Amino acid sequence: MKKSKLFLFFALVMLALSSTSCITTKQVRYLQDMPIEGMPLNEVLEATIAPYDELRIVVLSNTGKDDELIKPFNVMGAAGVSAGYGSGYLVDANGNIQFPVLGDLHVQGLTRLQLQDTVAAHLERNGYIKNPLVTARFLNFKVFFLSTSGGKVLNVPNERCTFLEALAMSGGLNHYTRRDRVGVMREVDGKRVIHYMDPRSISIYDDEFFILQQNDIIFTEEMTYNFFRETYNNWSFILSIITSLTGFITMWGIFKSKN
Repeated sequence: MKKSKLFLFFALVMLALSSTSCITTKQVRYLQDMPIEGMPLNEVLEATIAPYDELRIVVLSNTGKDDELIKPFNVMGAAGVSAGYGSGYLVDANGNIQFPVLGDLHVQGLTRLQLQDTVAAHLERNGYIKNPLVTARFLNFKVFFLSTSGGKVLNVPNERCTFLEALAMSGGLNHYTRRDRVGVMREVDGKRVIHYMDPRSISIYDDEFFILQQNDIIFTEEMTYNFFRETYNNWSFILSIITSLTGFITMWGIFKSKN
C-alpha cells in the first residue's frame, strides 16, 4: 500500500511540473486591447541629440554657386568623414559640438531637423552663406537588448525606432518573458532611469519611452515559474526513471501478494 502511495505521489509531482510549462494567449499576446476600428495616431516624435552621439553635418548651397564659401564648413566632406576629424562630430559631455568657423554649438536636446535649422540660422545670421541648405544625420543610432538568454546590439538605420520595432528587431519576446516588466534604461538629466512597459496594452503608444532614444537599453525578466519549467526539463529523465522503478516495484509487490 505504501508503494502505491509513493507511486501516486511521483505521478502528481510529474503532473504539477508539466503544468507549469503551460502558457495562455492572454499572457503573451501583444496589444490585446487594440480596438477593431483602430486608434488615432499621435504626433510623430523624433529622437533627440544626447552627449556622446556622433553626427554627420553637411552644408550645401541652394544656388550651387557658393562652393568656395561652403568649403570651410565641410571639413569632413560630403560623406561626413575625414582622417583628421574622425567619423563625425562627437557631442561632448556638455552637449556641445565643435563646428568649423562657428565654434561651440549646443546641440543636446535638439532633433535632427532642429539641428539643421540651427546650423543654417547661424550661417545666415553671421553672413557666411545666404539661404544655406544643411543636412544632418546620426551616425551611431543604436539600441541594446538584454535578456536572460543573451544580448543584441540593434543598429537603427532610419534614426527612429519605437519600442515595438526594437522588440521585433531583437527577435521578439519568448513565451516565458514577463510582459509586464519589459524595462527601458535611459539617461535623463544626467541620471540612469529605468522605466517598465507592457507590450500587451495599447497604452504603450502614449508612453514617453515608446519612441526610443539612441543608446537605450531594453532588458527583460523571466516569469517566476520558468524556474520550475527548467527544473522539469533538467530532472524529467531522472523522475521518469524513478517513476518507472516505483511502478515496477508496485507491480512486483502485487504479483507477490497474489502468489
